[in-house]
Amino acid sequence: MALAPKFSGQAYSAGVSPKAIHTLELFLDYVCPFSAKMFLTLSSSILPLLPEKYPGKLQIIFRQQIQPWHPSSTLTHEVGAAVLRLSPDRFYSFSQKLFEHQKEFFDVNVVKETRNDTYKRLAKLAGEVGADEKEVYGLLEIGDKPGEDGGLNVGNGVTDDVKVMVKVNRLTGVHVTPTVLFNGVVENSISSSFTSEQWKEWLDKNIK
Repeated sequence: MALAPKFSGQAYSAGVSPKAIHTLELFLDYVCPFSAKMFLTLSSSILPLLPEKYPGKLQIIFRQQIQPWHPSSTLTHEVGAAVLRLSPDRFYSFSQKLFEHQKEFFDVNVVKETRNDTYKRLAKLAGEVGADEKEVYGLLEIGDKPGEDGGLNVGNGVTDDVKVMVKVNRLTGVHVTPTVLFNGVVENSISSSFTSEQWKEWLDKNIK
């Protein structure tokens, strides 16, 4: 979990000095409209400014928060996991692309297609930002044959990765999306309705 810079002495790192850095953790769901609003504001006007304005002071972590009452939520986060596996440097550009197209994966737009057909559409989006579309789909596709042990819940190539993500998120008790943690503590002052100016004001006040 994140560690506030003022507590950096608690960290023991082999061969390097403790790193005093602020951490913003964004718990977002790809099919949550409010998550999209927050991420698209950040990606368009805030993330590009961070390396120059807060070098070595801030890291942002995108926590993929599956919301199971949206059946397609798991599928969208699985493709996020596939992009992380194959092209991690494309993860943020993929996330922006998916949020821009999120309505295409709302309930009424997936109900008449198979799970693998939804994966194909998601893999195509990944391909549009430079990930290998075929390799992404290869990690997502669900076969129609039992596993070697006869099991029928065979999962896919990113099932284990998604399990780890869910386990990490459950440790925080986060339920609502979006939720933001600042140095490991829920930051209720940050809203999905934040404008770019409000983000800049908050960062200037809190990132020292």
